[in-house]
Amino acid sequence: MLYRHVPKNGDKLSILGYGCMRFPTRMNAINKELAQRQLYLAIDSGVNYLDTAAPYHNGKSEPFLGKVLSKNGYRDKVKLATKLPHWSTGSKAEMDEALERQLEKLQTDWIDYYLIHNLNGFSWKTAKERGVIEFLDGALSSGKIINAGFSYHGGAEDFAGVVDDYDWTFCQIQYNFLDTQNQAGTKGLKYAASKNMAVIIMEPLRGGNLAKKPPPEVQKIWDTAAQKRPPVEWALRWIWNHPEVTVVLSGMNDDDHIRENLRIASEAEPNSLSEKELGLVADVTETFQKVLKVGCTGCQYCMPCPAGVNIPGCFEHYNSRHGFKDKQARFFYLGMLGGALSEKPGLASQCVNCGECVKKCPQNLPIPELLVEVKDNMEGFTTKPLLWIIKRVMKVKGKKGGKEGDEVAS
Repeated sequence: MLYRHVPKNGDKLSILGYGCMRFPTRMNAINKELAQRQLYLAIDSGVNYLDTAAPYHNGKSEPFLGKVLSKNGYRDKVKLATKLPHWSTGSKAEMDEALERQLEKLQTDWIDYYLIHNLNGFSWKTAKERGVIEFLDGALSSGKIINAGFSYHGGAEDFAGVVDDYDWTFCQIQYNFLDTQNQAGTKGLKYAASKNMAVIIMEPLRGGNLAKKPPPEVQKIWDTAAQKRPPVEWALRWIWNHPEVTVVLSGMNDDDHIRENLRIASEAEPNSLSEKELGLVADVTETFQKVLKVGCTGCQYCMPCPAGVNIPGCFEHYNSRHGFKDKQARFFYLGMLGGALSEKPGLASQCVNCGECVKKCPQNLPIPELLVEVKDNMEGFTTKPLLWIIKRVMKVKGKKGGKEGDEVAS
């Protein structure tokens, strides 16, 4: 494992951080046994930065993580990061109460890296009016938090203002080779680093899309590389090539993926990609921008939908069909979101255009308009007969019982 230092405190952080928003699940809950084993594997392999937040896994991520870290001295092996849900706190007193609840859930006396969650220019102004600076000052002086930072989902024009408004130790931004101009972008990365801030990277794989089997047009470009690498390695190495980056978060929930990420994180030095390799990534970026339909990262901030639409799922299958040329994408869209594999359907056609998702989307996507595109492309007059067929197939499999039936139900 390679490590990079936090400029303002000298902490040595693993360049691969563990994102705790996408633990493996079973029956819509954290698969605790598997998630614990995977966390221990990562920590024992050198990962020492864990990132969670109050809303992750419907509020279950923090207490699960607290229980896991309380065993066998694991809490002392890591730097723990979580976030203030400032949108639900109207005063400094409520912020203090929120922090106390998080400390209790995480079974710890301190948070190593504490972030103000999901800021943009407007929400930062509101948070200040509600006393967030006084809250941070008090929490730092009491030792309940050790380092103050923020995660950012706003426009580039407001990022520097937030950076300059407080003595932050670190920040967290979305960054990957498709998002160099989106949100804080490359300009924001370099600006934060120029202020001696550590920079934590989220969504390095664009919701997992950059780790999938790429579209044929993209694969042709990767195939021209002198040194062959899987897509996930190109994506991660491109970020770690930036010396301004401190940690890259990965929402790891598969053993093979964890081991692969660990391998890459043991080799990816800054400034290690050649100019030719950087040129290949630029060509891939241009090609991806032509083939992907929706710039959704799967962050889940738009959820839950009042009408029951599985918004990230809709966009994932839509992108899979068109960006990744998946011939089975429509089948899986109807099967997984049509109610065949879940108690409730979550199809795009259920959207009532209430606009709640638009307010929450960090990417500022026109979600209702895009859901109309998904509905028109992925549903149609054959939806009902296809759903009937899929449900019949799954019903037959479920009747087989035993392990296979359990797996289908999960």
